[in-house]
Amino acid sequence: MTVPESPAAALPDDLPESTEPPAAAERHVRAAGGELVKQEGRVFVRFQGEVQADLLRVAYRLVPEQGVLARPAKWRKMDADAQLALVQERVTAAAMERLQSQVAAFVREIEEDAEDAGLDAMVFLQALADRDSADPAGFVFDRIRQRLQHAIERDQEERHAALTRESINLAEYPDSFEMARRLPRRFIALLGPTNSGKTHQAMETLIHAKSGVYLAPLRLLALENYERLAAARPHGEALKVSLVTGEERRIEEGATHVASTVEMLDTRTRVDVAVIDEIQMLADRDRGAAWTAAVCGTPATTVYLLGAPEARRAVEALAARLECPLEVHVLKRKGPLSMEAQAVRKVRNLRRGDAVIAFSRRDVLMWRDMITETGLSVATVYGNLSPEVRRAQAQRFREGEADIVVATDALAMGLNMPISRVVMTTSVKYNGVEEEEISASLARQIAGRAGRYGVHEEGFVAGYDEETHQVMRSLLKEKLAPVPATGFAVAPTLEHLHRISSVTGEQSLARLLKRFVHNIDVPDGFFYPRITDEQSERALWLDTLALTIAEKFTMSLVPITSRISALQNAWENWARALAKKKVVALDAAASELGRMTLQEVEDHCRLYAAYAWLAYRIPEYFPSIELAQSLARRASDRVDALLQAQNAARRLRGKQGGR
Repeated sequence: MTVPESPAAALPDDLPESTEPPAAAERHVRAAGGELVKQEGRVFVRFQGEVQADLLRVAYRLVPEQGVLARPAKWRKMDADAQLALVQERVTAAAMERLQSQVAAFVREIEEDAEDAGLDAMVFLQALADRDSADPAGFVFDRIRQRLQHAIERDQEERHAALTRESINLAEYPDSFEMARRLPRRFIALLGPTNSGKTHQAMETLIHAKSGVYLAPLRLLALENYERLAAARPHGEALKVSLVTGEERRIEEGATHVASTVEMLDTRTRVDVAVIDEIQMLADRDRGAAWTAAVCGTPATTVYLLGAPEARRAVEALAARLECPLEVHVLKRKGPLSMEAQAVRKVRNLRRGDAVIAFSRRDVLMWRDMITETGLSVATVYGNLSPEVRRAQAQRFREGEADIVVATDALAMGLNMPISRVVMTTSVKYNGVEEEEISASLARQIAGRAGRYGVHEEGFVAGYDEETHQVMRSLLKEKLAPVPATGFAVAPTLEHLHRISSVTGEQSLARLLKRFVHNIDVPDGFFYPRITDEQSERALWLDTLALTIAEKFTMSLVPITSRISALQNAWENWARALAKKKVVALDAAASELGRMTLQEVEDHCRLYAAYAWLAYRIPEYFPSIELAQSLARRASDRVDALLQAQNAARRLRGKQGGR
């Protein structure tokens, strides 16, 4: 027999002709119906044949289990008798029969598995006759099994994707809100910059309505407007008002009005008037879906949409899609906003009524320390503070107890304060990946806090240094891009995930979320599926625990940051306890707030708020809701006291140093 003309059997250029197998060994292999093949890495025997399995006739060309004889170097060193003896030992009738039996069994296995999956077995089995194969039969079998498995998975994925598309059609998303769909709703958009009076106008209408709801972007704003509604006397009597946020419920018996965070929208209780604040948040990557749901699902006959002018096209597109009449009122700022002639340059050039803006907790506290050492008193506002602390700090500034407020961009939304001038310490902010220049819209929103109507005739903006001053001047002149009028975000609900699970059998939260994003039907792209990166990352970890889809979904949404290890560890421990069906109760005695640093107390405040959020949703395993809220209030009070003490100590040091 000659060596087959194939890449696998071709002699390499660097092997001499003397390595050709002796005639005796080759004759034995050929007599058995095989071929002796030499490659650079191995010398082996290969047999060809055919098996019949049901309706299939399958040819094969395979290396048996012990068909690899030796490496070429070792083979060359063997004499003719040794080579023949090795071939006679390996190439036997029994070996041939065993290979024939193995191929027949394998063909039946693949035929059955392919038939079950609705696939053509021969597409995979034809690889058994591959002329280039030099691997033992077992390796070839495994490769074919893997190819079939991948094909089954691809086919299953395609079928599951089709079933998912059939189960959820986002074009019909507004129809999922039954109460809103049945109501004759109309929209009134009040669009304008900060200090244009849009919130006051809408809230006055809400106060005088028989029933209504205010939907806020922040707990702080929900709390402020809850108190505003509760203090109102539209007909000589106080309104009955409830507060509903993720972490707190103050339910008033017979309440006609509700102040709520936008994510806590009640889609089943009809009201006369609804106010949806900061409507430009429709474009927010992580939270925009909550505003989409609010516009589509708020069950009010009159819905006020408050926000920036750049949201106009988006609002008009949504109103048209929902077939709701829309009035658009574009409001102007009530007082002028101007850039200062020059940068501030020195701390001593700061003055009472200034808001000094930095973009991190560390920088806020650094600027606070520098300013208090000049003898000025400071209120402090940053994202890590609870709404209660932020409000207390803002109140000190409003009442004149603090000369200056030092804040992050948390000041941009809510917190109405009598700010005369906004001073930017930088125009660069960390976005979670890298530092980048702030957007023109954020610059305008922060700057707009200057010149509170009724307190100051004009608002001013300045950079602390010359570069920041010039950047802010440019940003405030820049034309803002409109909020997109399509691609409105829709977040998955538990109902969505259960529907996908019911048609696909999928139980993994990560894969269900992936199916929601990639497989559901978006016919015209007007509504678009969206999940947050954090939820996606959490889902992968939660899938390692023995939790139901509902439990995993709830845990994936707990409002607690993963960037602080103590809080991340607490969240993981809660999830593990839930998987073991263990009750997680808080212990008041375990919280020694008096011994903690400011950062530690802030973190505990956020921890208790997150526990309260979870307790509202899974109370049987997280029962300490009242204690959590009590501890959160204590922690907030402690944070406020620590900030005040630090401010006082710095001011005293500054005065002593100035003597």
